[in-house]
Amino acid sequence: MAGNGVFAEIIDGDVFKFYSEGEWKNSSSGKSVSIINPTTRKTQYKVQACTQEEVNKAIENAKSAQKLWAKTPLWKRAELLHKAAAILKEHKAPIAECLVKEIAKPAKDAVTEVVRSGDLVSYCAEEGVRILGEGKFLVSDSFPGNERTKYCLTSKIPLGVVLAIPPFNYPVNLAVSKIAPALIAGNSLVLKPPTQGAVAALHMVHCFHLAGFPKSLISCVTGKGSEIGDFLTMHPGVNCISFTGGDTGIAISKKAGMIPLQMELGGKDACIVLEDADLDLVAANIVKGGFSYSGQRCTAVKVVLVMESIADAIVEKVKAKVAKLTVGPPEDDCDITPVVSESSANFIEGLVMDAKQKGATFCQEYKREGYLIWPLLLDNVRPDMRIAWEEPFGPVLPVIRISSVEEGIHHCNASNFGLQGCVFTRDINKAMLISDAMETGTVQINSAPARGPDHFPFQGLKDSGIGSQGITNSINMMTKIKSTVINLPTPSYTLG
Repeated sequence: MAGNGVFAEIIDGDVFKFYSEGEWKNSSSGKSVSIINPTTRKTQYKVQACTQEEVNKAIENAKSAQKLWAKTPLWKRAELLHKAAAILKEHKAPIAECLVKEIAKPAKDAVTEVVRSGDLVSYCAEEGVRILGEGKFLVSDSFPGNERTKYCLTSKIPLGVVLAIPPFNYPVNLAVSKIAPALIAGNSLVLKPPTQGAVAALHMVHCFHLAGFPKSLISCVTGKGSEIGDFLTMHPGVNCISFTGGDTGIAISKKAGMIPLQMELGGKDACIVLEDADLDLVAANIVKGGFSYSGQRCTAVKVVLVMESIADAIVEKVKAKVAKLTVGPPEDDCDITPVVSESSANFIEGLVMDAKQKGATFCQEYKREGYLIWPLLLDNVRPDMRIAWEEPFGPVLPVIRISSVEEGIHHCNASNFGLQGCVFTRDINKAMLISDAMETGTVQINSAPARGPDHFPFQGLKDSGIGSQGITNSINMMTKIKSTVINLPTPSYTLG
């Protein structure tokens, strides 16, 4: 499966190679980085620890490759993307296997991620042909004081070299959401995958290699962020950075200089529940939103703000659904699987212990084995508890009882995050008023937060990010406007 068959050339012994100049290579460093299986807590894979020299060469070659790629007909770029998408979906099983072993993603969800990624690449190819195949034609006399002596033609041109840095929780899908828009727009691409998820990403890159993209157009460098992270993000050859992750993104934005940035940096997505809500619908969405993939999603429900009069009923319904969640290894398709690392598990436990010390009501007994944390609903959480504000990225969900809608909106907006939020009510007028008041990039009405479908705009306010994602927005963000102005000796309409 992983590293076998068509993927045999991407591994040497027990270490996976990196990808540069259209070839799979071993690093001159002679070093590797271990990837720990969250379930077994043992080394599952190893990847190359690339040097700064290798990173530099990948970026320099990407600059040269991009010049030629920008001259490639748009239909040809789309054709290659469609081919890569088909190969990716064809080989979903070995890539999904990597996701199961690297990031403990349940097996069925791992397959879904790969298939969704292929669909995203194909959609991006089609959307790119439409968006980039159109320009604008402007005439000068539409602005006061001008005769019709100028014609302006505008088109979209590529930025150059795009640096893509996806997160561990969707290392394939959030990689292609950056790769496909960059390529269709005529850019070259350097991918720095997360350590946990790197092998799945390398398998995905090989699918693009098999599709026949030009050499050096796509590179994938692996290694420790502490050694090549700043070198990558501050490299003068990089013309755009698309990053999904946490606080690291804020540091990148301060160092990157004057290049376009596309960043999604997490959230504390609030769920506001009004008295007239469908309580069964609310409970189902809270459990799905709060506990899918063990809560390790930027759009997970992170805090429930429920009106006091219905809080008991909601908590009981959610408790009943939480009791039915299966807990165990991702190979068994369990609902709750180990979180990605020991440090993540320790951080989550710290939030839980703080809440316990300050008097939160535990709806289940707190239980942890290694990286595996059983789902936990915390009732009667107060604003002085860390869990009320910090993003656990784990299967722990706080419930704050509120006495007014205004109190819920205030808590939501007091957060330094502003990715998504949701409101449950049967009154569409109230829903729209609350949506307008919530300081988040997206508000879901009567559904849990979600990033997709992948062509929907996806953006955060405040510390949740810069710019907007989604296929169309990403293509536009990875291009710039080029204008050509034709100056006429006399106003064109005088001949009439």
